[in-house]
Amino acid sequence: MNKKTTRGRSQDRSKVAGGQDYEVNYEKNKLNVSADAVKKEIKREGNSRKKIEKTLKSNN
Repeated sequence: MNKKTTRGRSQDRSKVAGGQDYEVNYEKNKLNVSADAVKKEIKREGNSRKKIEKTLKSNN
């Protein structure tokens, strides 16, 4: 269950924010792919971290 942070909103670790460079870089480094590949998958698959990781892992 998501708890509120001190900023007053819930954190959702199951999603990747494509507009946030640090999140894209985290996935890029984790999966050893380019940032463009991560952003393309976000546009194609949506922002679900599980879907993005599954697709990019199968392409490597």
